[in-house]
Amino acid sequence: MANDKGHTVFFDVETQRLIDEVGGWHHIARLGLAAAVTYNTADGLFRHYTEAQVADLIAELQAADLVVGFNVLRFDYEVLRPYTHVDLQRLPTVDMLAHIYQRLGFRVSLGALAEATLGTDKSADGVQAVHWYRQGRIDKVLAYCQQDVAVTRDLYRFGQQNRYVQYRDRYWRLQRVAVNW
Repeated sequence: MANDKGHTVFFDVETQRLIDEVGGWHHIARLGLAAAVTYNTADGLFRHYTEAQVADLIAELQAADLVVGFNVLRFDYEVLRPYTHVDLQRLPTVDMLAHIYQRLGFRVSLGALAEATLGTDKSADGVQAVHWYRQGRIDKVLAYCQQDVAVTRDLYRFGQQNRYVQYRDRYWRLQRVAVNW
């Protein structure tokens, strides 16, 4: 299975609009890119992107041996679709949410997995990020997005090393789900 040896890029995007403003989940491509952050294992650096730099973001994703994200196939790539003719779905990708959903049959949030597995929490959410974007606080959006990328990277690596991640069930009991990413 894929690992993050070589050239893996972890990434996340934040949007300009909310789902209810674009007509629902069938119109993700209308959300607009507010910001994106990558973490590249080739050099160990985080990179920040805004809508004006989306071509550079796409180039970094294309250059990767592996792209890793959380809900990247159904969300992040869809947000980026209007900005490129590249079929992002064809990139070598690990979508951690899709992996978890395939095993459990239901969705578990990145925040819930991070809390149960790593003992950390997300600093905000996508709704707050849209509000910051509208206030012109791109620095706050990028900081939040970078934290999500770091959590994604750390959760991915934990799963690689331990072959499981954890979540809490409806009774708040800690549960494990096997992973092979």
